Amino acid sequence: MSYLARNDRPADKAARYAEVEAEILAVLDGEPNRVARMATAASMLADAFPVFFWTGFYVVDDSKAEELVVGPYQGTLGCLRIAFGRGVCGTAAITRQTQIVQDVHAFPGHIACDPRSVSEIVVPVLDASGQLIAVFDVDATEIAAFDDVDAEALERLLAKVFSA
Repeated sequence: MSYLARNDRPADKAARYAEVEAEILAVLDGEPNRVARMATAASMLADAFPVFFWTGFYVVDDSKAEELVVGPYQGTLGCLRIAFGRGVCGTAAITRQTQIVQDVHAFPGHIACDPRSVSEIVVPVLDASGQLIAVFDVDATEIAAFDDVDAEALERLLAKVFSA
């Protein structure tokens, strides 16, 4: 497995995402359990990109209206619950749009689960019927760690893993 540094070219990062996507899809082939799929994706992505400080899912809690609850993740202690519309994860949940935040301290209402996190990307996760089931959250300890390459690759991967 090759690893990327923060300053690698976008083409290198895109190639690494393609490699990891193929690995994740191969491992998950035939696995129907959503929790197992989330745990595997979080683990393999965290391992593939050293800049990923916290990598995981916040799952829509069907028992509480418009609230996310922590799901499978890799990293330090995460927030347990996040309301839709609150912080970066809640914003992604309510807008159904990927959020790339170059500096979380400049994001209105940012929730600091771990103060070492300084940039973040959050991707909405939809099932086959188009329903929001979770958001995928990645934090980094470096400013501006994420870009459109990350957004496109993660959106594509998560669509393949959860909307099939």
